[in-house]
Amino acid sequence: MTDDRELIDLADWAVSAALRLGAEEVAASASRSDQIQLAWRAGKIEQASEAVSRGLSVAVLVGDRYTSNATSDLRKSALSSFLADCVAAARELEPDVARRLPAPEECGRGASEAELDLDDPVWLTRTPDQRAADVAGLEAAIAERPAGDVVSTAANLAEGRGVSVRVTSGGFSELTRGAWFSLGGETTLRDGERRPEAAVGYAARYYRDLPSLPFIADDLRVRAEERLGSGPVSSGVYPAIIENRVAGRILGLLLGPIAGITLHEGRSCFRRSLGEPVGSSLLTILDDPLIPRGLASHAWDGDGRRPVRREIVAKGVLRSFYLNTYYARKLGMTPTSGGRSNWVVEAGPRPWQAVAADWPQAILVTGFLGGNANPTTGDFSFGIRGRLVENGVPTKALSEMNMAGNLGQILHDLVALGDDVWTYGSTQSPALIFGGVRFSGK
Repeated sequence: MTDDRELIDLADWAVSAALRLGAEEVAASASRSDQIQLAWRAGKIEQASEAVSRGLSVAVLVGDRYTSNATSDLRKSALSSFLADCVAAARELEPDVARRLPAPEECGRGASEAELDLDDPVWLTRTPDQRAADVAGLEAAIAERPAGDVVSTAANLAEGRGVSVRVTSGGFSELTRGAWFSLGGETTLRDGERRPEAAVGYAARYYRDLPSLPFIADDLRVRAEERLGSGPVSSGVYPAIIENRVAGRILGLLLGPIAGITLHEGRSCFRRSLGEPVGSSLLTILDDPLIPRGLASHAWDGDGRRPVRREIVAKGVLRSFYLNTYYARKLGMTPTSGGRSNWVVEAGPRPWQAVAADWPQAILVTGFLGGNANPTTGDFSFGIRGRLVENGVPTKALSEMNMAGNLGQILHDLVALGDDVWTYGSTQSPALIFGGVRFSGK
């Protein structure tokens, strides 16, 4: 496409221009992003927006001095001044010998565009009428499935497409494209003086991979029914079932302690844990950037290096940190990748209900509300909503409760995995089942 060629030419020109200005190494990324959002409420469009953005980011190295800057003003006259300012600014900074591009032989694509299959051609042919029909149809399906006394219902759609180009003075020059689609709904109920709300959402790279409108509406009805009559139960330690769609909130606590910047600054509770057990032998997390149609799949990493599949945790043992080229050099280690992609946790042999049937009481967490986590200590605390589970059967709806603990402890307390892997997000995990977690309620 012509616009794609223009992005490549722009990044090429920026690298050449920065080198002429005196930069020793240059990396330029040019991108275009298109995004559309629709909200439908009470039988009509409540909100509609369309945004198109283009940008250029340039990193330059001058005498071991590094700076990175971005601009959305892509006029050549403006870019000439922008690049001159970038090079001049770099000369004023303190030197840092770790700031170098990766070796050219490390750079390239991890997979072809056809293999990754991220760019659904349907996005280019979708019409405003088709999008409006989706949100109108979803809201109608939600209204046909009331969960108690409904105050309002709404349906939401968001979809977009991005094109990204990276060019470096080391010879890297690649382009990648990707589309995405999401549909969801929400409802507000009347529950005495309370107005509980429920929402669901699904995302996929290909439009046809989204669930049907009735499926989404049915899911929302279940979510809404779980909110009626909700309240806390007694504080204590309960077996905990973290629902598959929110399991990423707990697994994601790992990211802080194993990130290069956290390790370099000495703020990681796992800084000496590489090769050591950090969790139950049931826990294996695979980082896979090459899953076809994966929501976090990518052709290269942030440094332009070839992405590879790697185990982050294998049977409870920490196998990899997240180290980009810079922090790997600072730490004297081998680079892995600066950021996560798709996280994959294999399913267990039984549904979580079968596991929980052995417990008089457990807590099913279906959503997290705010909270905080400390990568230095591993301590965390989150507000939660969910259900009390008695002998494997969900009973009382829960709200106004907190879940707290320590990352190093909770991962060791993993006792089972459900058989229900969630596939509509970048964390593809089944339900996580922990033997004992502290909850505060009444």
